[in-house]
Amino acid sequence: MEFSTWLALFAASWAISISPGPGAVASMSAGLNHGFRVGYFTAFGLVLGIWVQIVVVGLGLGALMAASNTAFTVVKWLGVLYLVWLGIQQWRAPVVPMVAKIEGERPQASRTSMVLRGLLVNIVNPKGTVFLLAVVPQFMDLAQPLVPQYVAIGLTIAFTDLVVMAGYTALAAKVLGTLASTAHIRAMNRIFGGMFVLAGSLLALFKRAA
Repeated sequence: MEFSTWLALFAASWAISISPGPGAVASMSAGLNHGFRVGYFTAFGLVLGIWVQIVVVGLGLGALMAASNTAFTVVKWLGVLYLVWLGIQQWRAPVVPMVAKIEGERPQASRTSMVLRGLLVNIVNPKGTVFLLAVVPQFMDLAQPLVPQYVAIGLTIAFTDLVVMAGYTALAAKVLGTLASTAHIRAMNRIFGGMFVLAGSLLALFKRAA
């Protein structure tokens, strides 16, 4: 990959990572409920999900999903249901201030569960796959070996995503996490729950290109 091409990819990766979406909501939700040190593991799951999507695109399965209405619909509705389920879970989350969580009044979620949560958010998002299917070829040189280029793309997006999601997670953990009022915590849980449901609703409206 030419350096100028990589610079364009690097710039695009920041735009992709910063754009609000289910990944950002998942990171902020994890930061609010579990603090930065545990919640940030959601970002590693999100990156693993992106890598899975890049592999899917690289193997040509992304094009198949974009062309097959059945495959696209199945994956899309799995994503919708998962995001809505996350929203319901967040809405019903225990109203415990972050200070109490840190002091051990409620067990922290495991880092593995955070990784799995982030992984599923991206894997069952066909919109992300179709997006990568449209974006990735713009930075590929078909005359050069493809695998190193896919690796470069995957590592670049992973870097920007880890940095951006660190910001989202820290924002929720450090700023929103200082809330001590149960009414405020309940309101934030319901706001994030509603954001998950909204993300699921938007995904339900997404249609593959004809």
